[in-house]
Amino acid sequence: MSNQKLLVSVRGPNEAIEAAKGGAHIADVEYPVSALGTPYPFNINSVRDILNKMKFKKVLVSTNIGELQMVRATACQSVLGVALSGADIIKFGLAEETFESASYLGDNIVRTVRKFFVKKKLLIPAVFVDKDMTRYFEPFEEGAKLAAKIKADGILIDTYNKSIGKGLLNYCKTTDVEKFVKDCHAKKIQAWIAGSISIDELPKLWDTGVDVICVRGAACAVSKKGRFGEVKSEIVKKLVATMP
Repeated sequence: MSNQKLLVSVRGPNEAIEAAKGGAHIADVEYPVSALGTPYPFNINSVRDILNKMKFKKVLVSTNIGELQMVRATACQSVLGVALSGADIIKFGLAEETFESASYLGDNIVRTVRKFFVKKKLLIPAVFVDKDMTRYFEPFEEGAKLAAKIKADGILIDTYNKSIGKGLLNYCKTTDVEKFVKDCHAKKIQAWIAGSISIDELPKLWDTGVDVICVRGAACAVSKKGRFGEVKSEIVKKLVATMP
């Protein structure tokens, strides 16, 4: 049986239940104004509580601390806050960081959570494939190496700018994803991808062996609201059905 997982980003408890009913493995609490829009701690906690109450305890809860980490100490405080709020998985963006600065910042974030939480939380740095981001950091070449160096559990490659109508496969080919997966697995870390991925793109992306695919818009009912549309269980079921 495949260990691959579908992550669906949700705005709160109602969407989390829709995602879980549809078969999503991870409910990702975020405010979808940007790539890693940050939610309130109360919202994270309420998602975990409702999933438990509705007998979806096996559905993991993820969240994030944003795309940019402006102050190292504040990033470490933030990651502790979302971990305390009930997140099983924490993504932290490293936008506009070079490999060296991302390594230093990422190491501090990872060590902070490991120090204060006996129960393991999965820690996933997020790096970005947009051309104006790759001048700082090349995700397909440097991503796996970064995650291994800071002892993270995996790494997410995402798109930074969600407003220009470009998705992950506008910036790369499936062969790039395959190499990324191989590099990650060779270092015993998980390979995650995101970036306006459509249902039609899912089958070929699952075939790369990627561990987690993250979606938001693809799980929402068609609406002029785009990423602010509503997650629906019947749509999530169709996404899950694309899995091997």
